[in-house]
Amino acid sequence: MKGGATMQHHDSTVLSADSVAPDEIAHFSDLAARWWDPSGPMRPLHAMNDLRIQWSLRHLVAPEDAQGARRTLLDIGCGAGLASEAFARAGFDVTGIDAAQAAITAGRLHLRQHPLPASAGPLAYRCGSAEELVAENARFDAISALEVIEHVTDPAAFLRMLGSLLRPGGVMVVSTMNRTWRSLAMAKIGAEYVLRLLPVGTHDWRKFITPAELGQYAAAAGLRVTDVAGMVPGLGGWRESRDMAVNYIAALVRD
Repeated sequence: MKGGATMQHHDSTVLSADSVAPDEIAHFSDLAARWWDPSGPMRPLHAMNDLRIQWSLRHLVAPEDAQGARRTLLDIGCGAGLASEAFARAGFDVTGIDAAQAAITAGRLHLRQHPLPASAGPLAYRCGSAEELVAENARFDAISALEVIEHVTDPAAFLRMLGSLLRPGGVMVVSTMNRTWRSLAMAKIGAEYVLRLLPVGTHDWRKFITPAELGQYAAAAGLRVTDVAGMVPGLGGWRESRDMAVNYIAALVRD
């Protein structure tokens, strides 16, 4: 993810032990204290965050409806809030949820120390799971699931669950990693063992998801893929590309 390698760290641990293995939660809890350090273990997320957010904002529903009311956005697996804060600045009413209490604590601390501008939408963090939101019959106008789905135990069930949290006409943005030999070489071996951009054990290449698989999971969840793009690093920062061999991002609509 960061620096010059094309890979990703996921924004958090996501959900509960039902959806994500306990070792995933523990792994990202250990990293929470340095989540906002742009040169720390989350530096790949910092590097790619502008591209992820700008692409998402082009595809999500507008932050306000025709009457000027703020639309709601769920940032699932929010970690310490890199994306959550950006979506709030854009004007959404944001709920950031993560299963790792340490990450949520770090997000709340950063928000207190660096308050959002008055023009921003509200941002509330919650330690919990998507399963809890489903049980509460929660619904959102938009959902972001950035670098999350490759860490869950059952990606098809995960997407169905998120689809049930999305209002009709709502849009979900999912970014993840493709399961190719290039991603194995660059995002796993290169990033974790050679360049040491990520802690060893961050990714399980076998759990990476191809765009075709994501499309199948989306269709089964009642969602329609409206756009997909690759994300690649360069000297001037991360950029959108037709090359989806390693990192990619997709927009899904609930009709």
